[in-house]
Amino acid sequence: FEFTMRHLVILLLLSSVCFFALSEVVDNNFSKCKEFFLDTTPPDFTPPAGVSVKPICQCIWDNNDKHIFLYATLYNTTWKIPVYSAYVFRKSKSIGRCDAWYIEPQLDLDPELCMRSQGYGSKIGTNQALNSDYENSGYNKGHLYPVLHTDNHLSMLATSTLTNAAPQNPDFNQKAWLGHEKAVIKDLESCDEAAYVVTGVVPDTKTILNKKVTVSKYYWRATCCLKNNQYTGKGYYGPDNNGQVQELTIKQLQARDSMADIAAGTSCATEGVPVLYYKQDEHAHYGCLAQR
Repeated sequence: FEFTMRHLVILLLLSSVCFFALSEVVDNNFSKCKEFFLDTTPPDFTPPAGVSVKPICQCIWDNNDKHIFLYATLYNTTWKIPVYSAYVFRKSKSIGRCDAWYIEPQLDLDPELCMRSQGYGSKIGTNQALNSDYENSGYNKGHLYPVLHTDNHLSMLATSTLTNAAPQNPDFNQKAWLGHEKAVIKDLESCDEAAYVVTGVVPDTKTILNKKVTVSKYYWRATCCLKNNQYTGKGYYGPDNNGQVQELTIKQLQARDSMADIAAGTSCATEGVPVLYYKQDEHAHYGCLAQR
């Protein structure tokens, strides 16, 4: 029962001219955050039989009790890993890093709208991965929307949610994939405008952490960049048979292992505020506030 990208059918085509159509759980059309997709049209997705997915508008609360949306994720509540995260790449900045690792309460029937730390609600972990699922597993929490691709403190914090990560081989994560993330920065910084990026995971359904969280078989990324009034798309996947990341055209990426069409969606990179809070009575902060 092995899955390739043909089983992860994203129906919106990303061709040589890129077509495109933030943490609040919404309906299957991202109805509350369509403004983060070009033409307000997110990619369509048809999951395999027996598999459930939930769109998430990834958000955090600021110190004025306002929730701020930062990117979009389609999360697989069956495999407990994301299908993809979509975001807008702007100029990357060195803003520090905080791996606090939040969860999405609404996935487990908690009324909280935005991501927060673990420990609230008796059903937390029913439909999503927790930190404890990764303990002593031998795998890293591999970001889809990586810290390196953020340009402000809020976006950096918001990438640190377990719905934006999947179990990833640590050697690949810390070497080849990290090198790839840096290379993408260099490539997209030459775009005339902000670039659109979608990063996804193909699951290895034979390898399950803690009898719960499906391990990634490989990661893929599609980018779309406007240069000289023309959109250019690029595709990537890894690890290949040599443990490296391959750069492909979008059509080659679609064809790889019978991959189906891949779409690059959008999200929003919002300017930061000095202090971040959960919206709850004690207003416990998100942490890592010194790293601004």
